[in-house]
Amino acid sequence: MRTLIGAVGAMLMISTAAFAGQTEGLIKKVDKDTLTLTLDDGKAYKLNAETDLDALKPGMDIVIAYDVTNGENVVTDMQLPDSD
Repeated sequence: MRTLIGAVGAMLMISTAAFAGQTEGLIKKVDKDTLTLTLDDGKAYKLNAETDLDALKPGMDIVIAYDVTNGENVVTDMQLPDSD
């Protein structure tokens, strides 16, 4: 029983070490060379290589889910506004 409690405690500590967040804002800048997206609040988010950078335009409203990895905000998911 102690082993089980210790394992559960260790998993809780590991899972809280990674930070996941969500934010919303206007795109201020898209840097295609560094695969970085900057929002109007000045915070930067790292994009993955598969991201369609041409779909991201300054002034566009966006919702981003991200993880903090090695001190960088890494985008895990994003939602763009619906095109009308």
